[in-house]
Amino acid sequence: MIPQPGDERAARRASRSRLRASHADREQVVDTLKEAFVQGRLTKDEFDSRVAYALAARTYADLAPLRTDLPAAPPVARPLGRPVPARRPVPARRPVPARPANTAVRNGARVIAATTALTAGLWGAALLSPAGGQALGGLVFAVTFIWFGIVLLAGSVMLESRSRKRSGLNQQAGGPPHPCSGSLSSG
Repeated sequence: MIPQPGDERAARRASRSRLRASHADREQVVDTLKEAFVQGRLTKDEFDSRVAYALAARTYADLAPLRTDLPAAPPVARPLGRPVPARRPVPARRPVPARPANTAVRNGARVIAATTALTAGLWGAALLSPAGGQALGGLVFAVTFIWFGIVLLAGSVMLESRSRKRSGLNQQAGGPPHPCSGSLSSG
């Protein structure tokens, strides 16, 4: 028997149909099915069942009947390289609750920063001033002394607020009373 030209193609097709399909092959079939669904060539039920079958397919023979009744789409250019791994759903993140702001610490830090900047500026002006004198030195000393007092006062308020917050004794307006406050009654 003499082999015919179509026999070669049929033999190649038959040998290829036994080969295992890759993720990229399955995705290409799914893309074709998506396009056919968007064009109205498949109903939602047909699309769902064919996609499920395509994702479960193991060989080219399993994939072939899924698109035989659909027109051939122009080939989609795929980048060369490794096939893209299947995406796994990312679990939704729970929102992280915001920490309650400690306004005493924040405001104390602002006061310290502002007074430090002003005092440093006065020191810079005094050191660069050509007219140095006793009055300028006294002013710089007085401002530095006041700055030091402000830093101590604001720092102590910040530390006290932080320690109250850590121990749970924060008695802001309307806060719960301290468990030890008030009179102790003995029974």
